[in-house]
Order: sequence, then structure tokens, then C-alpha cells
Amino acid sequence: VHRELARWQCRAQAIADPELRALALGKLDGEGFHAQAAAMLATGAPRAQRETVAQAIVALELLFDYLDGLSERPSKDPLGDGEILFAALEDAVSPPEAASGRAPFAQDGGYLQALSDAVRVALFRLPAAPAVTDVARRTASRAGQAQTRLHAIGGLGAGQLQQWAAREARDTGLGWRELACGAASSVLALHALIVAAADPATTSQQGERIAAGYLSTCAVLTLLDGLVDEAEDTAGEQPTGPGYLELYEDPGGLGEMMAALARRAITQTRALPDGPQHVMLFVAVVGYYGTERGAASGVARPVIARVRRELRPLIGPTLAVMRAWRATRRLRTVTRAHRPSQTTRWRTTKRSK
Repeated sequence: VHRELARWQCRAQAIADPELRALALGKLDGEGFHAQAAAMLATGAPRAQRETVAQAIVALELLFDYLDGLSERPSKDPLGDGEILFAALEDAVSPPEAASGRAPFAQDGGYLQALSDAVRVALFRLPAAPAVTDVARRTASRAGQAQTRLHAIGGLGAGQLQQWAAREARDTGLGWRELACGAASSVLALHALIVAAADPATTSQQGERIAAGYLSTCAVLTLLDGLVDEAEDTAGEQPTGPGYLELYEDPGGLGEMMAALARRAITQTRALPDGPQHVMLFVAVVGYYGTERGAASGVARPVIARVRRELRPLIGPTLAVMRAWRATRRLRTVTRAHRPSQTTRWRTTKRSK
């Protein structure tokens, strides 16, 4: 994973456009951990396929985060421009003959296209890729629509998002808000489908169940992310744009709603092939956000506590691991900050001699 991230860092540094280069590098520096965390799913793939799975997951996560940043830029036609941009996400999980045929985004010297191509090349080296292609394309399309329509609220209002999400929510058992939240972060479902593609026994029916099961997991992930970031977003000097929490008129009902989503996610993921691993992934997501600094804020604390109660007893040791991990990261940061530079160490050694 570190090797892949370093490779894409070099590729991003070669972008000629300064704004797009800064965006790509900023995503790598600020959100590269997303790719590291997502690649842990590769442990669920057969050992012989894990490197290929990790390559696909890293490139896909970087692609998704980069597209998120691109779609936040001002646009006269946010829905049309978003559809063009997110075609790269759909193409990434499509066989070459089923690609969208849209002209690639060329302003970044081919960086976006290179990420999309890398995902496709790695994915279609996996034995069961054809079995998950159809559901992966639909999942990618839904993710792009959710991201684009949220970012378009400022210019077009929330009605267009509600109408789209209400149509998509039919037969899912979710409300339109929960569908929108689940679709927004369903890159996680795509990662799970990539892992499934590494198993020759995976069927298209299993792929459909994975995508459906992860919809509730992704909805909880999106809302937890919004909760823990709310303090920083509110205090920021620059407006961050609309968020999914703003779709809920009554924040007081978030706890019960998210607890119900958590129960649904556990039930659905437990029933999947390799169910225990999918369940632990969901618990780890909750543990990660539950130990963020923003989780202690007034709005987030009772909601996260309500979700955590649904995940006993697994959440207990998970929270302990996450807290230890965060403490280690803080210690490393402090150590690096106080470590003398190479020049300082050389001068000190020279004087002592």
C-alpha cells in the first residue's frame, strides 16, 4: 500500500495545472489514510490475489477522493459536469467494451484517467470480476449521483437530491435520506466487491447481496463522519458546503435512526459470505469515528453512544484498540516534531567531537 501511494504521489506531482496538482496532492496528504484503511479489506482475499486487490482498492479510493474534490469546484452545470467527471468511477469497474465513451478529463494531464485505468486493469485480473461487474457499475453510478447532487444543493436546491434519492430508495427499505447517505460513501461497497472478485466462487447473486448489505453500513459511515466533523466544519473560516446531516430537520432523532441503521447493517453483513469479517469492518468503522476528537461534542456524543450500544460486545475491544492506535499516532507526531533535523544532529556531533 505504501508503495502504491508513493507511486501515485509521483504521478500527482507531475500534473502541470497548479490548482489540480494542489488538489491531488492535498487529497493524498490529507486523506491518504482512507486508502490505507480500505486496503485492509484485502486480507479477506485469497493470499495469491491480495497484491492485485490492494492495487485496485488504493487506486479506487484515491480516484473517489479526487473526484469528490473536483466535483466541489464551482460549476454552471453541476449535474452535467458531475456526470462527466464520475464517468471515470463507473468506467473503473467496467470492462473496456462497456466504458462510457465520454471524453476523458484531460486538464490534469491524465491523472484522473490513469487512476481509473489502474482500477480496471487490476480488477479484471481477478477471477470473478465478470460476476460483480453489473452491480459494481450501478453502485459506482449511484455514488457519483449522490456526491454530485449534494454538491449541487447550493445552486439547485435540495429538491433534486430528494427526488433522485426517493426513486433509488424504492425496494431498499431505506428512507431517501438514508439512501443518499449510503450512496455517498458506497466506495466502501465497491472495495468489498473487489475483494469478492478475488474468489473464483463468487456469483453475481452474492455481489448483489454485498452491495445491498453495505448500503446501511455506508449510511452509518457517512452520518458518523458528519457528526464528528461538525465542530470543525462549523468553526471553519471557509464554508464547507451542505452536508448530509443538514438533510435531517430534527437532530434529536438521529440516535434512534442510526441505531436502527446499525442493527440493519449488522444483520445484513452477518448474512454475507465471510460475514464475521464484514461485521468486524462495520464495528471498526464505528470504533474509528467513536474515538475521534469530535465524537465528544454535544451533538455527536449521545448519538454515537446509542450506536455503540447496538454493537456490544464487539465494540468494547475495538474501541480499546482504536484508542491505543490514536495515542501511538499522537506520540509519533510529537516525537517527529521534537526530533532534531539531520543538520542539527550533524552540527551537535561535530561540536561534541
